[in-house]
Amino acid sequence: MKIEPQHVVSVTYDLYVDQDGTEALVESATQEQPLTFLFGAGQMLPKFEEFLSPLSTNDTYDFRLTAEEAYGAHDEEAVANLPIEMFQGADLPEIGAILPLQDNQGNHFQGQVVSIAEDSVIVDLNHPMAGQPLHFKGTILNVRPATPEELSHGHAHGADGHQGH
Repeated sequence: MKIEPQHVVSVTYDLYVDQDGTEALVESATQEQPLTFLFGAGQMLPKFEEFLSPLSTNDTYDFRLTAEEAYGAHDEEAVANLPIEMFQGADLPEIGAILPLQDNQGNHFQGQVVSIAEDSVIVDLNHPMAGQPLHFKGTILNVRPATPEELSHGHAHGADGHQGH
C-alpha cells in the first residue's frame, strides 16, 4: 500500500550522524520494534515525511537531511540559567543529564545540563541532534489506513491499530 496522509506507517530505520569524519549509528528501529506514526500529523520531521511520501510497503529508503532540514542549526544562545533553588530537596543533576522542562505555556521540552554554577544550573535547550546532518536507511514495513480513533487522537496506536500496555 502506498503512503498517504491519514495512514499509519511502520518503518525500520538506522540513523547515522557524522562523528569525527565517519558515520556513526546513533539510533535504530527494528522489525520487532518499528517506528509507527500517523503520516501527515506533524509528529515527524517534515523533510523525513517528504522523502517517504512516494514509497509503499516493502520499499527501502536511504536519504540524508541537512541540519536545517532536521533539527536546525545549533543555537549558542539557546541556553537557560535555572536557579539553584529549583533543585532544593533533590540532588543536583549531573553535567550531561537531560532534564524534562516546561515553559509558561505548558509546552514540554528537554534541556541538557552543560554546567553548574554556585547559584544556577546552565542548560542547553538545543535538540541533541541540532547542527547535525542526519542519514536515514530503512524499510517500509506496513502502511494501513488510520482507524477513526487514531485520527481523533492525532497519533498511531501501534502497528496493528491497538495501543500496547
